Formats: sequence, C-alpha cells, structure tokens
Amino acid sequence: MFSSKLPFLVLILLVLSLNVHSHLSPNFYSFKCPNALSIVKNGIAEAIKKETRVGASLLRLHFHDCFVNGCDGSILLDDTSTFKSEKTSKPNNNSARGFEVVDHIKANLEKACPGTVSCADILAIAARDAVVHYGGPTWKVKLGRRDSLTANRSAANAFIPQPSFNLSNLTSSFAAVGLSFKDMVVLSGGHTVGFARCTSFRPHIYNDSNIDSTFAKSLQQTCPPSGNDNLFLAKPISARSKCESNMACGSKLYFLLLIIFGLSLKLNVHANLSPNFYSSTCPQALDIVKHGIAKAIKKEARVGASILRLHFHDCFVNGCDGSILLDSTPNFQSEKTAAPNNNSARGFEVVDQIKAKLEKACPGIVSCADILAIIARDAVVLYGGPTWKVKLGRRDSRTASVNAANSFIPQPTFNLDNLISSFARVDYRLKTWWSCLHIGSAHTVGLARCTVFRSRIYNDTDISGGFAKYLQKKCPKKGNDNVLQPLDYRTEYTFDDKYYKNLLYKKGLLHSDQQLYNGNKADSLVKKYSKDQINFFKAFAKSMIRMGNINPLTGSNGEIRRNCRKPN
Repeated sequence: MFSSKLPFLVLILLVLSLNVHSHLSPNFYSFKCPNALSIVKNGIAEAIKKETRVGASLLRLHFHDCFVNGCDGSILLDDTSTFKSEKTSKPNNNSARGFEVVDHIKANLEKACPGTVSCADILAIAARDAVVHYGGPTWKVKLGRRDSLTANRSAANAFIPQPSFNLSNLTSSFAAVGLSFKDMVVLSGGHTVGFARCTSFRPHIYNDSNIDSTFAKSLQQTCPPSGNDNLFLAKPISARSKCESNMACGSKLYFLLLIIFGLSLKLNVHANLSPNFYSSTCPQALDIVKHGIAKAIKKEARVGASILRLHFHDCFVNGCDGSILLDSTPNFQSEKTAAPNNNSARGFEVVDQIKAKLEKACPGIVSCADILAIIARDAVVLYGGPTWKVKLGRRDSRTASVNAANSFIPQPTFNLDNLISSFARVDYRLKTWWSCLHIGSAHTVGLARCTVFRSRIYNDTDISGGFAKYLQKKCPKKGNDNVLQPLDYRTEYTFDDKYYKNLLYKKGLLHSDQQLYNGNKADSLVKKYSKDQINFFKAFAKSMIRMGNINPLTGSNGEIRRNCRKPN
C-alpha cells in the first residue's frame, strides 16, 4: 500500500516545491512552520542570557557566511573528505563561534518542523534577533534560503573583509558581493557589539597614527607587542552538531524534498529567466516581436529609441515588470504621468500591436515585460548596434507606482554621483560608474525635448560654445518646449561610438551625458570606447542583460496581461 501511494506523494511534493523557492519572503514559513521565528527568537534570548557575547558572534557568522558565495549556511559545515571547512580559514579560525547555539535552535526546529527551516535562514533570523536583543533595530527577514552542500575555504580567505583593510579595500570587498559604499559604512556599525582578539587590533594600536594616543596606551596594557594573542577569545567549540554535517543537517524528508526540488528546476520554467523560455510554449514569439518592431521603425525611425527608453524606465521602477505600460485605474496612478515620463514616454501603441499578434498566436503566454526586453534588443540591432540573448520569463505587475517612477528614474540634470546612486538603488549589479557609462550610451540613438536640455545649453560651462549657440537657436530660453534635437549629434538613428566622440568635444546634449566625461574616473573609458566600438558593443550588451534582470516577477508572482495597458 505504501509503495502505491509513494508516487502520488512525490507528485504532491513536486507541485508544492515548484514556486516556493522563486523568491525570498518574510512569510516563507507561515504555513510550513508557523512557529519557526518564535523558536529562533527564544533560542537567541536564552543563549544571550547565558552568555551576553554570543549574539554578536552569531551576527558575525551571518556576515561571514554571506560574504562567501552568498548566504547559504556554508560557514556552519565541518571538514569532509571532499572539502575543507570555512571555519579553518584565516578570518574564522579560532574566532568564529556560536555554532552550538545554531545547533540547539536547529534541533528545536527539527522537532517542530522536520526538514523545513534551512541553516542559512536560521543565521539570518538569529542575526536580526540578536541585534534587537541588544537594543538595535528590527526588520523583516526575507526567508527561503537553502543550504549549500559544500564549503569554500579559499573564497573565505579571499572575500571576507580583514581588520587591516583600508577604505579602498573595504569598498572593493563589499562591492564584490553586491554591497554599496553606504552598505559598507552602515554594516560596519555591527561592531557596536562584540569583542575582537588582540591579534586583530595589535597593528592598529602600535603602528597607526589615526588613533587616540590614550586609547592606544590603554589597549597596549592588555595587548602587548607579543603574547596574549587570543585575548577575549572563548574556548573553541569542538562538539559536532547537525548543521556541521551536510548529511546530518535535516531529516530524510529534507533530502527527499531536496532531490525533488532539483528535478523541479527542470520543470519549473518560471524559476529562472532563460533565452529559451518560449521555445516550446510560443516558438514564434521572437519572430513576431522582431517583425513588429522592424515595421514600426520603418514607419517612424524614432520609435525604436522610444521603446528602448521604455524598457529602461520600466526596469528602474520596482524591476522589469511592464508596469510602465499600465494606464491609470481607480486603484493606482499610471507611471506614464510621472515627471520623467509625462508627455515624453512613447511607443505604447507599438507594444499594443505586437502584444495583439502574440495573443493570437499564443494566448496568455508572452508577458508585456518580456516584450519590452525583446524590443529593446531588436531596436538596437536594427539601428546597427550589438545583439545579445535576452533572458525571458518575466511576469507582469498588476499595479504601477508613480511615486517610485519620480524617485528612481535617472534625471537629465544628474551629476555622476547622482547617476551612480540612482543605478545602485535599483540593483546592486548596476552600482558601478561603468554601468552608468554603458547603459547611458543608449543615448547614441533618439531625440530629446528642449525642456530637457535647455538648462544645460544656457547654464553649463562644460559644453562647446559653438554647440551651445547652435542649440540655442533651436531652443530659446522661453517657448519651443517640445522642439526635438538628437541625443547623439548628427547620427541620431545609428547605434555607434559617436556618442562618446561627442563627449570628448563637450557636445553631450544632456548634462547627465557630459558628466561621463568631465574630469572624473569615467574619462578613461569614454576615450577607450570612442576609439573601440567593438568593445563598447560588448560592454553595452552585458549591461543590458544585467539591467533586464532587475527584480523580475516569476513563478506565481504577477500575471501575464492580455492587454498591456491594464491588469487582467
């Protein structure tokens, strides 16, 4: 009887596992283990009551875990015959601690909800609860992480920030794992609690000049030039525990689910974006979009640039979810009315026409968000630019946010720091100035209104005098607000390196464009791309892929709109 029901059980578990791992969520365990958060909270409170320091140690474990191949609980694993534990890496050896608290909490969770709560999630919750217990802030921990099956000692040695790091080292270290300069400064505040060993601060108190002398002398009394290396170090934990062995971390049911989830990745086409997403469900999708945009550009050369801009403005507002295409409803105001889009965002009718053809060919299959992503690529190609494989599988938002559009879409008045911050706020992968450089170069095609560049041609000093006078004839100080001028002087419908050449001669139409060549760190790349179109094309394609991956809705999130202008 059991064997006859097992396939049915496996099928049920498979269906349940299809979408729950698509996104982290504060409610991940609401149904599967509703008392999970309470168990962790009580465990932390009990541990800190027993030893005050241990909460800081757990906070540090979470940091060191996330800096090595992501927040996957790998720091908790002991050595095996196939890998060396991260506990023995230089930043952790004889200093990482609190493992026994995780073991105790994991044991309690296994009794309550066998094979449900990951070790990685325990660390994330414990870090929050420890901060709260010490009187710090609280936050909703997003949950749903799964545990790594291996550890990486080399990565731990390479990526975990060191106490000897200078500001540049720290910034680079945090950037390598997707954290901004601000994140680095704020998260360093985690040192408001906890202890450090003499070996960690000895060079600072004997060699550095940027330390209060009285403070240095007081520390030198307990941390001499040699000896007392492990001052404040608690006795290392040697007992083995469940989360210290990848084969013991969880019950047999956990591994059944793990195997089933591995299989489900092949079946769950929404788990990740893929260039082949529509290969079986709508094989003609890419051709329909390609023909639609080719026809539209033939009719009006400018429209491809307009839709490329739509994709940008869509992705910068809560991710690439097609929200920019929605009209206003009684429940929300359209992003089309936001300052960066009002009376300037266009090309919606082209999207409508392509969507209508896709609905005839493959009803309810291709999302509006994916249409924008494909069109952006095809328009660039039609203008003579590079191609790339568009990753597909986005779903459409059911709502829009005019406030987010006003807040997050980069403005033509931005300087370089503003641009970098703007890109970083929407996604850590775009936090670098070269992402601004690559994606901003889409201004090699298209037009801009007088109202957008008027301030620059009358007030800026980093502009060619002849170029400014030429534009002033087209765009007076008052009136002619909607007069259009090419974003890329003289080659407005050719995707090329002239955009960068114009910047070298101070002929960037927008203030934000010229900021990329204005005596700053972006200058060298502008010069490079002005002479190397092939590398520019490669870099642009890569950055477009990154941008297209900003917070896509997948799985059961969002919907596939039948009409891109309104929710179903």
